[in-house]
Amino acid sequence: APHHHEAAYPDRRVVRLRPAFIFQRRSAVQQRRLFMGPLVPKGIARPGRVPVVPDPGGLHLQTLHTEDAAEGYARAVLQPVSGAFNLAAEPVLDMPAIAACLNARVVRVPASVARLGLSAAWHAHAVPASPQLFDLVQRIPMLDTSRAREVLGWTPRHDATTAIGAFLTGLSSGEGGPTPPLDTATSGRHRGHEFATGVGERP
Repeated sequence: APHHHEAAYPDRRVVRLRPAFIFQRRSAVQQRRLFMGPLVPKGIARPGRVPVVPDPGGLHLQTLHTEDAAEGYARAVLQPVSGAFNLAAEPVLDMPAIAACLNARVVRVPASVARLGLSAAWHAHAVPASPQLFDLVQRIPMLDTSRAREVLGWTPRHDATTAIGAFLTGLSSGEGGPTPPLDTATSGRHRGHEFATGVGERP
């Protein structure tokens, strides 16, 4: 654990970075595979394609663009700092804000109903996101980034809406990257591989 390491080696500089959910255009393939699964078509993220977005209430999301996350890590390495730093962009997003990115209408749904639907889809091996992930997101604390801004001199160049927009653009275009997690050969058009490797509840 970082605290134990710091106590055992007080002469060593230890920096802990806690980023919000990190998005970029080319990571959308992996994130769709991890959270939405192969049954979600890539074109669904195009504005106007999703008519409504369910809002269970109380769901808030902090995001960060990959470029700003990299800048935070670089500053932490190059400056003589130590301790914990939170990295997140403004504003904090809720479901109405995400719906606005999709040009969709918001429909309020009780949290219990939303969780029940996700649980049913997960047990049916239709989606990889478990109901426990829904519980986690409902209770996730908001990150205070003031220390990163004041001590590291870090300010994100991309706001939260831009970060989530980059993800939605990548989701629509089906772009990937040169590393295995981002490779479209293991996702995108070749979604049978996702079923073969397991979706939803594990036996």
